[in-house]
Amino acid sequence: PITPTIVRKFRNTTNPAPGAERIFYGRADDPDIAAHLTHGIQSRSSLGAASLINPLPKTNFQQKIQDRKEAIYFSNREAPLGKSHDQSPMLPKGLDITNTTFGTKIIQDAPAGELINPPKTFEEVDEETRKGHDLYVVSHNDYYAGEAINRKYDSPNFNKSFAYGIETPHFKDGRNVSKSLNWLCDLQWKKAAKIVSKRSDDFKEKFQPQVGKVLDPIAETMNVPPGHTFGMLLRPDECGVGDLLHCRAPSEFLRGKDRERAVLAAVRQSLKKANYENFDMLLEAFRHYDKNGDGMIDKDDLRKSCFQLNLNLDDELLDSLFDYCDLDKDGLISYLEFANFLNWKDKMAVKEFEEKIITGGKKINVSALSGTSTDDEPLLKQEDLVLKEPGSSEKTPKTLTRPTDSVFADYQTTSSQYNAVVGGLPTTYYPVCGIPTIRSDIPAPRIRRISDRTNYGDEANAYALLFPSVFSQKGVYENDFFKTRPKAEVAQILHNSGMNISDERFEQIWKQACMKQQEEEVCVQNVRNILDEINAT
Repeated sequence: PITPTIVRKFRNTTNPAPGAERIFYGRADDPDIAAHLTHGIQSRSSLGAASLINPLPKTNFQQKIQDRKEAIYFSNREAPLGKSHDQSPMLPKGLDITNTTFGTKIIQDAPAGELINPPKTFEEVDEETRKGHDLYVVSHNDYYAGEAINRKYDSPNFNKSFAYGIETPHFKDGRNVSKSLNWLCDLQWKKAAKIVSKRSDDFKEKFQPQVGKVLDPIAETMNVPPGHTFGMLLRPDECGVGDLLHCRAPSEFLRGKDRERAVLAAVRQSLKKANYENFDMLLEAFRHYDKNGDGMIDKDDLRKSCFQLNLNLDDELLDSLFDYCDLDKDGLISYLEFANFLNWKDKMAVKEFEEKIITGGKKINVSALSGTSTDDEPLLKQEDLVLKEPGSSEKTPKTLTRPTDSVFADYQTTSSQYNAVVGGLPTTYYPVCGIPTIRSDIPAPRIRRISDRTNYGDEANAYALLFPSVFSQKGVYENDFFKTRPKAEVAQILHNSGMNISDERFEQIWKQACMKQQEEEVCVQNVRNILDEINAT
């Protein structure tokens, strides 16, 4: 016969077919019953808080029902609920309940406080303790601590109050107490070497980490020396990043001399600063270094000059400095090499009379500085002097270049391709990628969110935070400079800052500022920029 569907469903649990998954059907997993199941306990409404705090008065019928329910308690039989029951039926007959008291009468003695600390003077207490002390001395040799024994000596040179012997040392730091608390055997046991089982020590050394040792449980199975290091040794690269950037030849690789180059740069910077602060002219600084007056600086002259400037250099660092400055490798530092590597030639321009001396003769003496020079080879050729800036009359020695300063020109950058021809693309047509850090291209919102950390040009940048200007130290910030102000207020700010500008000149400045900002009110920053342009011209 055909098995019914319901029976077949449970038959699959007890006797499944070959290859069928055994499924245990419960009431919750049964699709026929699970749809109608309600899980949990049904909640019932409880009493309200008002009925518990202020219950309704009971009727006589309710009170009689409650009394009948409480009548089963033994205490309720003796006395109503809430009252103390009468215990007289359990007492002996004829006992006077009112006047009878039980227990033993306690005789009150002196309190414990008076026994421990009696209200007596020291003399009274001492007199009471000494009443029978003499008898106890005779019968029991009962002396006080520190009391001298009366040996009944009749010598006039003896007094029983004399103290004999060496005074016991007393320390207030508690060292004797610490000795009594720490016994000698305990101290010796703590200081002595602990005896440990060799088997336990070998187990700890093998399986537990030890201070200063490498945990290696299989060290006994490896037939290698104790200091053996596993792995492959990685050798350093032959060239560094600087060698790749400057395209140095393999023979010119620094090979780890970057730190030496950094120290050398720090020494050169110190010499440059000292020469700039102590001398007004390049020629005067060169004369200080040229001890012999022959127009060249040798290694001994450089050592003496560094010692005079409180720069104590060792021989290795001095050799490196001299080798760096001596570009032509002739063993001497010329005037041009000195101006390039040991001084700030851009800040100390060559003056007119100094140019005559430099290009006139090589030896430097008192007559040379006065305007006359010898007929020797000049310190600097005329073609080695270049203009400091285009259009300027000041001259400075030309810049020397090293082989590492030259960069291969076999590649082209994108910016060089833009301006490869005359009249090429201006910089305004350069593609700008990304979002600028200072969003001066969009206006700042009138109401900013707390989470908005964007700098809209009215806040300080990282440089201003590291090196604050004199304005920020006085409590004036960027948004104060960019705030638009009326004409009278700007004039008052310039007057308060100590700038005495006539009314006609201020009118011209105000018109230029209004034309630039194209508004009736301008900010102080625009006025400052116009004043800087006027001072520059």
